[in-house]
Amino acid sequence: MTIQHRIALGVEAMGLQLPADATAQLASYIALLERWNRVYNLTAVRAPEAMVARHILDSLSILPWLRGPRVLDMGSGAGLPGIPLALARPDLLFTLLDSNGKRTRFMQQVVTSLGLTNVRVIQCRVEQYRDTPFDCITSRALAPLSDMLKWCERLCQPDGQLLAMKGAKPETELATLATGWSATVHPLQVPDLDARHHLVVLTRLPTVPTLEETVDSHLQADD
Repeated sequence: MTIQHRIALGVEAMGLQLPADATAQLASYIALLERWNRVYNLTAVRAPEAMVARHILDSLSILPWLRGPRVLDMGSGAGLPGIPLALARPDLLFTLLDSNGKRTRFMQQVVTSLGLTNVRVIQCRVEQYRDTPFDCITSRALAPLSDMLKWCERLCQPDGQLLAMKGAKPETELATLATGWSATVHPLQVPDLDARHHLVVLTRLPTVPTLEETVDSHLQADD
């Protein structure tokens, strides 16, 4: 069975719909990752067949929660989940951010080879990155939720969301979640993947005006 066929079967099992050329592009991405991995050790997963479930389908599992038009993939590594999501949603604009030079060079090669016009690659630490706030920020097993919010709260639109991909449900992290944010947790079902996976969707809570702000607002209305 070809890699492209494996991807197509997995996508169908997940009930997802992708653009006509996406499965071929995803197979080409795996071929590039397997080739670069021999030299640069970008991922511990070596076999292309294993990459289908552990990288491609796992990344695509958060597709129903993705919003745009601007998406930041934080700590993108080898382009996960950013590149599979960008191939699935060519209507959205993706920024793939990583501080490691060999990883960003690989991602840029993927962008060039696959002709991805909706993706840009940035080499920078997230703490130092400055840009217009994004509608959605994704991360895959990157850091505790408290660190994520500390690093990228300023990069998220007031009505935006942070999508944090986790293994087991992060009960301790959720118990100490920063004020001003709410979290919903969704179990992720990925074909041919037995490990537990969860998505934490972080949403900013509405700001309640203080009494002083309310009084000022009424006074300005009277004027």
